[in-house]
Amino acid sequence: MSSFDSNGLSGFSRVGACGPRSGAAADAPKLGAVPTPGGVRFTAWSENATCLWVCLFDPETGQETDRIPMQRSGSFHSVEVAGVAPGARYGFRADGPWEPGLGHWFDQRKLLADPYALALDGPFRHDPRLGEHRADTAGLVPKCVVTALPEPVPHAPPRFREGGLVYELQVRAFTRLHPEVPEDQRGTIAALAHPAIIEHLLKLRVTAVELMPITAWIDERHLPPLGLSNAWGYNPVVYMAPDPRICPGGLAELRAAVAALHGAGIGVLLDVVFNHTGESDAHGTILSLRGLDNANYFRHDDEDRLINDTGCGNTLACEHPAVRRLVLDTMRHFVRHAGIDGFRFDLAPVLGRMPRRGFVPDAPLLTEMLADPVLADRVLIAEPWDIGPGGYNLGRFPAPFLEWNDRYRIAVRRFWKGGRYALGPLATAMAGSSEIFSGERTRTVNFVAAHDGFTLADVVAYSRKHNEANGEANRDGEHDNNSWNNGVEGPTDDPVILAARAADMRALLATLFASRGTIMLTAGDEFGRSQGGNNNAYAQDNETTWLDWENRDRDLETYVAELAALRERLPLLSDPRFLTGAGDPPDVAWLAPSGAPMTPADWEGEAADTLAMVLGAPEKRVAVLVNRSRRAVAFHLPPRAGYAWPRSTSAPARSVRIVEDHPAGKPAPT
Repeated sequence: MSSFDSNGLSGFSRVGACGPRSGAAADAPKLGAVPTPGGVRFTAWSENATCLWVCLFDPETGQETDRIPMQRSGSFHSVEVAGVAPGARYGFRADGPWEPGLGHWFDQRKLLADPYALALDGPFRHDPRLGEHRADTAGLVPKCVVTALPEPVPHAPPRFREGGLVYELQVRAFTRLHPEVPEDQRGTIAALAHPAIIEHLLKLRVTAVELMPITAWIDERHLPPLGLSNAWGYNPVVYMAPDPRICPGGLAELRAAVAALHGAGIGVLLDVVFNHTGESDAHGTILSLRGLDNANYFRHDDEDRLINDTGCGNTLACEHPAVRRLVLDTMRHFVRHAGIDGFRFDLAPVLGRMPRRGFVPDAPLLTEMLADPVLADRVLIAEPWDIGPGGYNLGRFPAPFLEWNDRYRIAVRRFWKGGRYALGPLATAMAGSSEIFSGERTRTVNFVAAHDGFTLADVVAYSRKHNEANGEANRDGEHDNNSWNNGVEGPTDDPVILAARAADMRALLATLFASRGTIMLTAGDEFGRSQGGNNNAYAQDNETTWLDWENRDRDLETYVAELAALRERLPLLSDPRFLTGAGDPPDVAWLAPSGAPMTPADWEGEAADTLAMVLGAPEKRVAVLVNRSRRAVAFHLPPRAGYAWPRSTSAPARSVRIVEDHPAGKPAPT
């Protein structure tokens, strides 16, 4: 490969100066690599670059074969290259000022991945040279692959319903050890289409799977020296290209898996990271957006330092038109060409944070999503917090955004752990968190465990985190988990402790499935997966996070399947409408075990351990009996003419029991 001389570029037949700047482009051109009848048109956006080149590479040797200057029109840089076809390998180089103190990181020796690339010929690997000034990185950065898009998937309503079950999974960890999935598919998106996987999802009545990030990411720079790698994918570089490690078949593989899940009636949501890139902080790498126009793509303070509202070193400038276009184009791409039903937004306040105003629900990007004809009907779920100023925004996203509700998680765990004054917050959370969400319907996504934090099994087995394997001296991860160990920290053979943990897991799960609004379950929690007390296992691409299908707790799995079937059969449990206490029968009654309405002493007394939430509709009543005490409690439920409750309405110790009335004289439902 030819090298740079001290004056710039040399050794390539078509290297030359970029075209002169023209006025602003009349119509914004299509970005990325777009096949044309005679070749491929390459287009990138940069306001501050003085020159951009598209570089072509031999797919066999990886050697750079051509470097072609792009012509400028406004802030768009384009060139059409004849004779190039889909399958060609390419990247960009950009020239301009090297002034990191002013936000400019231009270095023409850095090969840059196209932000609009649809495929890569390999994964990103961290190397110190990726951040070194004047170190050529063509041999380190994966090459973008020119891709001809298939015909769009016919637009259809999302496979989703409010009040349904979202099943969060990391593709590699979910199928890496599945014995029924062919070896060559394990750990890939293709495995999601396997009949054994779909059968499991149907058994749980999953409404939609939520795939943790699937697009190209890079390890954080401190991980390779520790022998670790990023297992979750929340460190993206290119937003439209599936990561070859989990999606070697690219868009076609994703599209086929989505079609198979849709065929089973299961929706597909993508967890997307539009808040930062893997280029990290001022000591990080130059891989794509940073090298193209760092000053515009990322947020900076008044002294031109990178703002770090994400904890990952940089923050995307989601108020900037170029970033907003990238986000919206990415979402449209996955809807149109893979049939994706919706998105979960990591650290979503970044999408709505405006300079000097903080987070605003009507920020341009959020408003544009809701108005876009392709995206307006998609499922949108916000993780409504980040570490920036005013970063906690639960309940503030515009409808119809659903929101992860961590106050639900706290309320449920605190109650079952044994916290005082915890019964009222539990009831409010189970009823849809009306103190958080305005309107007539809740927009909550309830969960008791998620990918970040303890697994469900570890909530009842560890009173403190055990993250030593992450190489950060147990400093990383959440410190306050509202968890407990039932007498012994971690694994034990004591049958009494194991029985207590099993009962507590069932109580947590039953609480979740008896709560109104959308619920979320993280893959493997239905059969008791453990991460050994690691509550931040992002760097554990190993047996710590890989689901152990062979040794799973099948009794617990059956219990969860029964809960799911009951929730599906009794829509009063999942109905997102807020409760008022009105109606005949009332839509909710909060009762003590005696059958009398709850009093302040029942809610807040020393022994506030029990509660009956009786949900009513003309054709059905359902009672959710909560008993945190260490003894069985009999509940006396109010009768109504023509209907009867089951013969026994007691709740065992440390349990949630769901019962329903039925027409008198007919057999009770089972």
